[in-house]
Amino acid sequence: MHKKDSALKMDQWKDRVAVVTGASSGIGAAIARDLVKAGMITVGLARRVERIEALKDDLPSDIRHNLHALKCDVSKEEDIISVFGRIDAKFNGIDVLINNAGIYRETALTDPNNSIHVREVIDTNVMGVVFCTREAFKSMEKHGRNSHVVHINSIAGHKVYCNLEQPPINIYPASKYAVTAITEIHRQEFIRSKKHIKVTSISPGLVKTEIFLPAHKDIFDQLPCLEPEDVSQSVMYALGTPPRVQVHDLTIKPFGEPF
Repeated sequence: MHKKDSALKMDQWKDRVAVVTGASSGIGAAIARDLVKAGMITVGLARRVERIEALKDDLPSDIRHNLHALKCDVSKEEDIISVFGRIDAKFNGIDVLINNAGIYRETALTDPNNSIHVREVIDTNVMGVVFCTREAFKSMEKHGRNSHVVHINSIAGHKVYCNLEQPPINIYPASKYAVTAITEIHRQEFIRSKKHIKVTSISPGLVKTEIFLPAHKDIFDQLPCLEPEDVSQSVMYALGTPPRVQVHDLTIKPFGEPF
């Protein structure tokens, strides 16, 4: 990397606006904290806004005012449209979007009673990404600044990991496979827009977060795990690349992961 590029890194985003979905815990909370520390005005979205407010206690007192919490259920299109419109108006645009919100529901695709669970996963993991990106793009296109969209994907979006001993993960891999395809579609659409908007898919292996709790807490004792901060640092790396570089797809796995 050239010397001038190493000086860029996250400095290029100082005082710019980032939106993080699912920011109340786990990966989203770690990303929100790191973005604020990197100098960004950061808006965390979640259904449990009080948990985002609590993240301010982990930040230095002189910058915690740069973390803002807004209530939003990304499985609801009307919520997304309203919240993103408010963010654009209040902060003069959106420069970075981190699509982190995601859920997992344990059921089988052949279960006759799975309708609610399957729809919840698709509405959050797929449609939430589509609609949040659509609304952020409106803002990015309008303001015309260099921008970046990051989708928090999964290794399950590239290979279906399951066997007869594992709990049924139903539609979750399919939802993440969709994110893999959506990333490429976004890349092409952003190029056609003639705006400088990057898109990156980051696919972690097993991460120690609440998504598997409380039913499978023991999984964290049985298998190597990433910490949410590890995934956040991958996001910072992708954001910190110079304007000519686009990290399209990044996989991060815990050392020793057996699958």
